[in-house]
Amino acid sequence: MSGVLPAGVPTDLLVGGAWTAGEQGDFAVLNPSTGDEIARVPRAGQGDVARAVEAASAALPGWAATAPRERAETLRRMYELMIARREDLAYLMSLEMGKSLTDARGEVTYAAEFFRWFSEEAVRIGGELRTAPSGANRILTFKRPVGVALLLTPWNFPAAMATRKIAPALAAGCTVLLKPAEDTPLTALMVGKLLAEAGVPDGVVNILTTDRPAEVVEWALADSRVRKLSFTGSTGVGRILLRQAADRIVNASMELGGNAPFIVLDDADLDAAVEGALLAKMRNGGQACTAANRFFVQEGVAAAFADKLAEAMGALRMGPGTDEDTQLGPVINAKQLDGIAQRVEDSIAAGAKVRLGGVRPDGPGFFYPATVLTDVPRDAPVATQEIFGPVAPIIPVADSDEAVRLANGTDMGLSGYVYTGDLARGLRISERLEVGMVGLNRGLVSDPAAPFGGVKESGLGREGGYEGIEEYLETTYVATQW
Repeated sequence: MSGVLPAGVPTDLLVGGAWTAGEQGDFAVLNPSTGDEIARVPRAGQGDVARAVEAASAALPGWAATAPRERAETLRRMYELMIARREDLAYLMSLEMGKSLTDARGEVTYAAEFFRWFSEEAVRIGGELRTAPSGANRILTFKRPVGVALLLTPWNFPAAMATRKIAPALAAGCTVLLKPAEDTPLTALMVGKLLAEAGVPDGVVNILTTDRPAEVVEWALADSRVRKLSFTGSTGVGRILLRQAADRIVNASMELGGNAPFIVLDDADLDAAVEGALLAKMRNGGQACTAANRFFVQEGVAAAFADKLAEAMGALRMGPGTDEDTQLGPVINAKQLDGIAQRVEDSIAAGAKVRLGGVRPDGPGFFYPATVLTDVPRDAPVATQEIFGPVAPIIPVADSDEAVRLANGTDMGLSGYVYTGDLARGLRISERLEVGMVGLNRGLVSDPAAPFGGVKESGLGREGGYEGIEEYLETTYVATQW
């Protein structure tokens, strides 16, 4: 079965409940483990976008008026379907994205959990009744869905990034247009098929595939019926989208790039820190916005930490994502591979020392080995740019103050990690870090029940948690008295 697209995976657009070809031909989806084509999917045209917006707009009144319990039960069925189809979905993700089957299975469970979490939040959408301080009137508030939402998702978590947006949107009563990344559209299309099986009405979820995303987004945002934009991706693209959203004052949520610091202090349990580093750095092969990007290690333990981390990362088995024994799959495409290799080469030229890896292998596929760099200059590319790959640059620091100063010395502020044997010390550092999320003696921060998002140029708004559904709701205030 390796390398073969499973039966039953859709390869058409989903518009108004119907699977249909696109207006502008199609494009290839590649297996990054081999570089071979595994499928072709439609390139959506302007008419396809218009029909999708029309379908979502037509379905909006009925879905918004559906009883919260009914919406909740539909989402719960979707959760159960995803869990039941976990192996199929995991294999599909490994095939089109390259992640290991272990990572892919974990992602399916994580992705499905958003439907369970927001099925429970759907019935808790509330409002308030207060008395105005003057006593002249009552202040009544209630929530309503924003409307038609345009959801733009990245390639690195093709299931979870879709469900993290679809689930709260549907729970709130919105209808959606989903545009998945061109590298990984198949998982999103499979999610659309399962949503129909779960009972989501026609037109509530529409999926548009394309390798010309700027066109699709421009056409969709030009339609006055699209009232919400949610994007996960690079900060550079996020800036462009915010400018476009500003033209019609479209409600926008942005989950953008990261440059996560991983701080190891001299009182840390180094074995626990290495275990956490493997999660924070190597989950999904380092291709995560939350991935540890810069390792600030106190000088007294820097050498020992580097030895232990290099040993652990060097033991990972690299191979095709769909192979059961693979622990490190390929990166997503040739462009990404070239970028990682160039940043490593430039950093070595700047003075970084190679402790592990650092040389791209020959052969098919887009592979880069687990790499540990030590004595990394603070202005080296791997210390200043998001790597998005299996490279761990270690930067010695004198103390926690220097670690925090360097950690905050970036325009990004998504996540950070701190390892110390003193909980109070760790909490003080967590408060000082300019990030939206902190893993304190823990290498994993993502949880559907927690608010996910960053500060500074890492984004606007939060996904998941109690906060996640608020991104798809508007508040109406009524002044009244009796």
